[in-house]
Amino acid sequence: MGRGSNMRDVNRHDFVKIVTTFLGTVMAAIVGLPGIGYLVSPAMRTQKSEAWIPLGPLENYPLGTPAPFNFTRTKVNGWEKTIISYGVFVLRKDESQVKVFSNICTHLGCRVSWHPDLQEYVSPCHDGHFDIDGKVTKGPPPRPLDQYETRVENWNLFIHLLNG
Repeated sequence: MGRGSNMRDVNRHDFVKIVTTFLGTVMAAIVGLPGIGYLVSPAMRTQKSEAWIPLGPLENYPLGTPAPFNFTRTKVNGWEKTIISYGVFVLRKDESQVKVFSNICTHLGCRVSWHPDLQEYVSPCHDGHFDIDGKVTKGPPPRPLDQYETRVENWNLFIHLLNG
């Protein structure tokens, strides 16, 4: 009689169901959460997005003439692994001054090439031209060739890659 009308009596069968459901939920969480973490963790990982790339000894690059250099970088995004190819031109002005330019035209992303007869980089897409220092001389490119930050250590050249 001491019970209110809203209270419900729990019989032995209902009690066993409640305890079994509770214990099953706890066991599923203990087993399942690490599994979900394992599956989701690659998508949550971030890769360092900058690096100093070695381009080798300075003596490999002639004075006054742009020299091409190609390298690849691997980028991991979740479960996807992508290999990205980069190309640059190394311009060694003198023993201490080195400039490194991207070989990608700033207009449509075509690869430029050095033409010694014109003393210019030329893009085959829409005839874009850049002087030896990467400045636009002709055509539709909106800005000069992208230039990389450089560092020389023990006569070895390095460039700073921001999206590696």
